[in-house]
Amino acid sequence: MKRRSVASVHPAYRDDIGDLQTRRPLPGPGVPQVDPFLFLNHHGPQVYAPYNAGLPFGPHPHRGFETVTFILEGSLAHHDSSGHASVIEAGGVQWMTAGSGLVHAEISPPEFKQRGGALEILQLWVNLPSRLKMVAPHYVGLQREDIPAVTLDEGRVSLELIAGEHAGETGPVESLTGVFMSVVRLAAGGRAELPAPSGRNVFLYAVSGQARVAGDRVEPWHLIEMNDDGDTLVLEAETRCCHLFGYAEPIGEPVVSHGPFVMNTQEEIAQAVSDYQAGKFGSGLSL
Repeated sequence: MKRRSVASVHPAYRDDIGDLQTRRPLPGPGVPQVDPFLFLNHHGPQVYAPYNAGLPFGPHPHRGFETVTFILEGSLAHHDSSGHASVIEAGGVQWMTAGSGLVHAEISPPEFKQRGGALEILQLWVNLPSRLKMVAPHYVGLQREDIPAVTLDEGRVSLELIAGEHAGETGPVESLTGVFMSVVRLAAGGRAELPAPSGRNVFLYAVSGQARVAGDRVEPWHLIEMNDDGDTLVLEAETRCCHLFGYAEPIGEPVVSHGPFVMNTQEEIAQAVSDYQAGKFGSGLSL
């Protein structure tokens, strides 16, 4: 097995949303996308006081891609126009296929707004190929206990497997496009050699702690682009750390985005806006 090398490292830039501390490594200067991974927001870590207003993501539309939301700390309530609703606690994940279009809201549940507490959330956008952009919307809400944790390196590494297969375990999400997705947590001194099949684009984001990736030291809040020169990836933790790690086959199609819509052409964007304004994404969210 040949190990991949680091191509480049991209810092996240600060882009707060009101009082919500937000960092965005993707898209950024020099890295418009890591096909099919389009966008990542890192909210927090921060502590909300009691009687707060909570998260600001009220009802809004999406079409043409998937959102994967990782609740590292705190809790997140989801409601959408297809009738899905859940409250996911720390350690859980929401995987939503917007597909042909829906309206959803991601807000803090009443208990969090009343009591406050720690909050840290990642949201990743994953593109869909043209043949799947108008697929029916779908939603999966996973609590921590729904996600298998694969133990590696004699207990020093835990890989929380969300989609794909590793070490005899299968993630609970069946990705439409074969995406592998996980959260990797390493204790200081932990080492993991992870699958990174040739021909797939690797998505690797340093959430917290210091680590070496293929021998290169990487600080938190950085996106690491890997060369396609091997089929494994080596992580070595200098301190306790957490990484978002996935890979997928690149789509290789034009990407035209406008706010919450991601399509292949400007005409398709115009149609998405028209369909949303005409109420074709559904409505009637109960918040």
